[in-house]
Formats: sequence, C-alpha cells, structure tokens
Amino acid sequence: MKEKIFFACTECGHKETRWLGRCPECGTWNSLEEIKSKKNQKDNSVSEDDKIPIPLTAVDMEEETRFDSGIDELNRVLGGGIMKGSTVLVGGEPGIGKSTLMLQLAAKIKTKGRILYVTGEESLRQVKMRAERLQAGRATIEVFCETNLSAIIRAIDTIKPVLVIIDSIQMIYSSDIGSIPGTPTQVKLCTYELNDYVKSRSAGLFLIGHVTKEGIIAGPKVVEHLVDTVLYFDQAESDIRILRATKNRFGPTHELGLFQMTGTGLAQVKDPGSLFLEHRDGTIPPGVVIAPVFEGTRVLMVEIQSLVVPAKGGISRVFSDKIDSRRVSRLAAVLEKHLKIPFFDADIYVNVAGGLKVAEVGIDLAICISLYSAKTDLTLPPLTAVFGEVSLAGEIRPVSHIDRRCKAALDMGYEHIYGPTIKEGGSVNLTDITDNYKEYFALQDVIRGVFAGDNANKT
Repeated sequence: MKEKIFFACTECGHKETRWLGRCPECGTWNSLEEIKSKKNQKDNSVSEDDKIPIPLTAVDMEEETRFDSGIDELNRVLGGGIMKGSTVLVGGEPGIGKSTLMLQLAAKIKTKGRILYVTGEESLRQVKMRAERLQAGRATIEVFCETNLSAIIRAIDTIKPVLVIIDSIQMIYSSDIGSIPGTPTQVKLCTYELNDYVKSRSAGLFLIGHVTKEGIIAGPKVVEHLVDTVLYFDQAESDIRILRATKNRFGPTHELGLFQMTGTGLAQVKDPGSLFLEHRDGTIPPGVVIAPVFEGTRVLMVEIQSLVVPAKGGISRVFSDKIDSRRVSRLAAVLEKHLKIPFFDADIYVNVAGGLKVAEVGIDLAICISLYSAKTDLTLPPLTAVFGEVSLAGEIRPVSHIDRRCKAALDMGYEHIYGPTIKEGGSVNLTDITDNYKEYFALQDVIRGVFAGDNANKT
C-alpha cells in the first residue's frame, strides 16, 4: 500500500496535488486541507470481473423495475414507487420527520427481502423506541449502528437487502480520507461508493441529508448529481409536512406528498383540497383571494393574502417568501400600468395561507386581484375563486386544466369562478361543469367584473 497525499477544498471538494492559498474552483481562501489516502498498487490491473460494453439490445430488462413503498404519498412524489438500483437523497430541517418517514417506509414497503437501516446519529435503543411508537416493528428490518463506510458495505454484502437507508450521510466516513465526517469530500466519496454498490445489486438506497440555514442540503450540492432523486421535506403549518422532488430521473418533479405529523408518526393527507384554506365566518377581509392551484396531478385550493402599506423611508419593498417576490413586483407593475394603481410608494406583503410555496403561472390573476383589493380596501364577493396567467400587456392568458380547476372549486362550494377566455376549438368544455364560470381577456375587465358584480363576459 502506497500513501498518496493531496489537498482538498473543504467548501466544494476540489482537489489539487499541492497546497494553494485560494481554491481555483470556488474561490474560497485558505480552504485546502492536506489529505492522506492509501492507494492500492493493483488498482491499475485488469480483473476478470471488469465490465465491458454490450449492445443496447442485449440489456436484460426485469419485469418489475419498481416496487411499492407502501406509502401512497411517497409513491406519488417518486413517480410510482421506488426504482430498483436508484439512490434517493432526502433533505429537511432537523426534527421535521425525515427519520420517521424512513422508518415508516422500512415497515410498510411492499416487497420481499431484508431492509438495512443504518443509524449513525442514534443508538439502537433510540431507534427501537421510535419503531415501537410508530408501530413499525418488522422482522425483516436489520438495524446497524455504524458510521464507517467499509463496515457498512460489508454489511450490505452480507445481508443483501432490497432497501438500504442511511441516517444520515453526513455521519458516514471513509478511513481512506483524512478529513472528518460531514466535509464535502467525505460526503461525496461515501455517496459515490454506496450508490455504485447498490446499483450493481438492484437495491434501493435512501440517504438522509441535513440542510443548512439557507435551506439547501449540506455537503453541499456536490452529491445531487450523483443521486437519481432529490426530495425536500418542508413544514407548512405546525403539523403539516410537504414532500417535494427537485430532481427525479425516473418520474415528475411537480408532484407533492402531503403528510400530517401525529403522535403515531406521519399520516397521509387523504383530502388535501381544502387543507390550506382559512375557515372563517362572514365576509373575507380585503386582500384575500382564493385560487385553485394545480400541483402535480391534483388541484389544491389556496388562499392568497396581500397587504399594501405606505413605504417607510420613501423606498418601496416587496416581502414574499412563499411566492417569488420578482413575480409580485412584475404583477404590481402591470396593475400600475393598465389600471393606474400606484405601488411605487408602497410596501407590499404577499403570503400563502398554510405555508405552501406556489410557483405555477395560474396564480397570477389571483395575486393581481389580491393586490388590488388590498390597495383599494375592497373585498371580494363571498364564495369567489380566481385563476389565470397575466401577461405584461394586461391580458388574461389560458392555463392548463381549466375544467379540473373549476370542478375542484365547485366541489368546495364556490359559486363564482373567474378565469381566462377559452379559445375556440379548444379541448376544454365547461358546459357540463358550471354556468358560473366567467371568461375574461383583459385584466381591467376581470377586476371590474369581480368587484362590480358584472356577470357579462368581457372579451
């Protein structure tokens, strides 16, 4: 065994053969640390087991490439189940329920074979206590309290599990690298080794990752290109958890998994349509608008809240963390241009009730009407829902799934629905859905129709 010395950046993992004062990759000063590793002299030799290229037509496809996780909301986000040989990175704030979700997955997964749960942060007794509280006792779950990468790989080779859960990847280290666990180099190497090992055995791999104060997975981004799927666990209300995919090689990234934290673990939300609505009696306050939002394959009714107050110090600002603040600024400019409503001297606050982050364009019209309502102190008629995209020219543009949005609003009891004009010859047919859907083409017309009670189509 020959000792090899190199220098690695603690921020981005970049390697150099000599020490430098500044990392050439990320530009951080004094971040290169000396690392010693042992190199096997036989690494350059060719073994009989080395892989060789084969024709694409000769690749053997298994009948079942996925297996059911046993959790419908998780299956939805993953794209139908756990892909064999795939690696999933699960990130979230401490205490949000990552370990709880993984232990419930290990107990409910619908496939034969062993499950290896590697815990690097908790003792075996702590894992046992959580399993008893979650009623997640299953004979096929093997618990391994270890942080050394070589020992974990030997355990995988011995048990031959169908699913491996690492809690957490920041605690795993390789003795071949001199850096401490949690550094970018360690996280990247351990992720690569585990990913490569389970792929050759068609097993599923879940890695739990911590997040930084900025909300990104620590380690940091160097491991996201190594895994197949990246899931983020967010907290909406006090007990509502949202699972969202930001990367998925085997499925969509627009689906949401909704859970509710209970005393016995994470419970799936079966009817999320009104989950994010504020239930109030009487007239709704100014600045509040209800919008049907299309998330993945289902429609959620959300409440947009706006507050417009005089700017402090003469400089207007936009405060919005659930909706992109640049979108709010753009829509305020559209209102100022086409309706002559001044926002240049006002501070704008926009929020989504329940804490759901919304990015789809169908919420543009609801934001405009919410800002108008907050600025003019006018309230919307009760049981009113609004959706549509707004262009810079003040036009109301069509959005996807108009019929499904209308049906969701009707099922929730809304009587007045305002949206974009449907083009002739389109595939949307609202005849059998509702007579209360009002089509509009221009922003000023729909605002006049909403607040003046004008039921005539303004096209």
